[in-house]
Amino acid sequence: MKARTPKESKAITTDLVLPGETNPINNLFGGDLLARMDRIASIAARRHSRSHVVTASVNHVAFQKPIPLGSVMTLEASVSRAFRSSMEIIIDVYIEDKHSGTRVLANDAIYTFVAVNDEGTPVKAPPIQPETDKEKERYEAALRRRQLSLVLAGKLDPKEATELKALFYGKEE
Repeated sequence: MKARTPKESKAITTDLVLPGETNPINNLFGGDLLARMDRIASIAARRHSRSHVVTASVNHVAFQKPIPLGSVMTLEASVSRAFRSSMEIIIDVYIEDKHSGTRVLANDAIYTFVAVNDEGTPVKAPPIQPETDKEKERYEAALRRRQLSLVLAGKLDPKEATELKALFYGKEE
């Protein structure tokens, strides 16, 4: 199976925050943002795998800045690494300054999706070939994040989490 680049899976959407999507202090509801991130991540996963995809987990969400009513926000998602059937997708959420047009990172998230066939059975996902320094950094970190998730879920013995151990003790000879 031919490797694909994160750029090939990239999905971008830009939208306006409307009154019905905000909480009492006029910021975008967190749940609304989560739903938007789930949709954009599913598009990136589908582009990468060229199959149906399902959300396996929301691994990380950071609500760093509120997204006020009337904001123009852009969500960007791409696959950072693929394993057997699962794919890690990183989503960055930017808000645009209405006067200067500059974009500021407001939130980010990491989701895991699984490629499936028409019956919902997992299928193999193509590997990722990172190109840029940022893509390479995200690719390497994805294995550590995956090992941590597996250890916390009781699916991997901590002694076998080689990438996590390397963070604390260095690479084994």
